[in-house]
Amino acid sequence: MPDHLPRRGLLSAALATTSLLRPSPVQAGAVWPVRTVRVVVPFPPGQSMDVMPRILGEVLTRRLPYPLMFENKAGGVGVPGTEAVVRATPDGHMLGIGAMSTLAVNPTLLPQLPYDPDRDLTPVAGVFAGAQAVVVHPSVAARTLPDLVTWLRANPGTRYASAGPATTSHLSAELLARRLGLALEHVAYRGSGPAMADLVAGVLPLMVDSAASALPQARAGRVRLLAVTTAQRLPGWPETPTVAETVSPGFEVVGWGGLVAPAATPARLVEAINAAIQVGLRDPVLVDRFAEFGAVPTPGTAGDFAAFVRAETARWGELVRVTRIRLDG
Repeated sequence: MPDHLPRRGLLSAALATTSLLRPSPVQAGAVWPVRTVRVVVPFPPGQSMDVMPRILGEVLTRRLPYPLMFENKAGGVGVPGTEAVVRATPDGHMLGIGAMSTLAVNPTLLPQLPYDPDRDLTPVAGVFAGAQAVVVHPSVAARTLPDLVTWLRANPGTRYASAGPATTSHLSAELLARRLGLALEHVAYRGSGPAMADLVAGVLPLMVDSAASALPQARAGRVRLLAVTTAQRLPGWPETPTVAETVSPGFEVVGWGGLVAPAATPARLVEAINAAIQVGLRDPVLVDRFAEFGAVPTPGTAGDFAAFVRAETARWGELVRVTRIRLDG
């Protein structure tokens, strides 16, 4: 099973692309929006899938005649929130945040999924790609990732926290453990916040979490940051190595999010929305704020985002099948 993106890493490519972008106006003749746009976030407040789109929304509010209004509809591994978008009127004024879990993992994880993301949703635009971070409680003796691997091999069955079963947090750790031959015990939480709180409290020693969640805790000294899962080091954390350069060549995992619309949304609307999003993703304020959370914007066409989602669905669907991951795991 291929466990890295072909050619060069997504985050690396996005970094290179972002450096070339310059602001440009929304395409002439755009037909969107004509009223407030609701954006359904099928995740709890405060997670990267909530924070990054809201940053985009703040930037676009200065540029569009009507604002984006974000609505958290969390729970049910993202199914209720995503289903609300599937069933929405396809007029471009109700969009949803699509992520690795809701678009690429759930079709394999949930055989009775009440919709088919490929059939019932239209990818509109990628928004961001963000690093995952390997972090430990300060009481853990390991000060580098190779040290941690040695410690884990000497302590099989070590418990680690995740943001929930089949989340990016869980799948990143599972993939790394399989590549390194580690025997770990997964402890799933209901979201990154509770999991990180228990890591900070020393309830569990280890977690792979989004950089958006982990970096503030690392800055405060509450956890120790050992490595990031991107192909290259993060610009804001140049001293922190990657998993690939330390223990597992070629390893790369990024959490990602984008905008989706109901399947019947007219192509002209999808193009208009995408054009507006591209302007927002080029904004220097957005680029800087994303970087604070270990993320970069991922500009591109709706077709680019659709192709990326298809590739991720194949990649993570295979891991879910091979590892027999279930929601109770």
